[in-house]
Amino acid sequence: METKIYNQKGEEAGKIKLPEAVFGLPWNENLVHQVVVSMQANKRTPVAHAKDRSEVSGGGKKPWKQKGTGSARHGSRRSPIWKGGGVTHGPLKDKNYSKKINKKMKQKAFFTALSRKFQDNEVIFLDKLILNKSKTKEAAQILKLLSKVNGFEKLSTKKKNVALVTAPEVKDSNIALSFRNIAGLDISELKNLNILDILAHKYLIIFDTESAIEAFEAKIKSGK
Repeated sequence: METKIYNQKGEEAGKIKLPEAVFGLPWNENLVHQVVVSMQANKRTPVAHAKDRSEVSGGGKKPWKQKGTGSARHGSRRSPIWKGGGVTHGPLKDKNYSKKINKKMKQKAFFTALSRKFQDNEVIFLDKLILNKSKTKEAAQILKLLSKVNGFEKLSTKKKNVALVTAPEVKDSNIALSFRNIAGLDISELKNLNILDILAHKYLIIFDTESAIEAFEAKIKSGK
């Protein structure tokens, strides 16, 4: 399977052959849903916590003697029926929400989502991306030019709209510094890209396409 490849001016720069195992998989809703829910659960950090009677302060002394006062008997002010006492069956921060994900399932779901993006015409491939200076204005101009490509008219108009995917390291490069201030755009190294990133953004811009495809194929072989 082939697709068009563009330069950073939004002009067609040729065609490139794509591997079926990366961009040609059929949609599998159940698989994608299962993996996404599991990954979201694994990212969850429990913060809600209610103190039980062993954790609240005070209450070391019996409030009053057992008999003779006419009042109900009580052993501690930390009892759940007292104001300021412990909570019964409240949320606990040590609850474990994590779920196991089979490696093959995770990888298959990743490429299934990537294939769906490509089939929906939401992935644009660039031969290369070069910025000599860290200028946000130049980065915004590149997005404006790419938005002229058929199907990518809304490339720079919505929140969480674009994921800029790169194979090489761009952490301190002009590319990262130029694009990081653009609202609705996130930069992700290909090695860190996951299915949540793919589904959270409308469009994917993949540059250094040949290197990216090699990295995808290596990912398949490694089974990660």
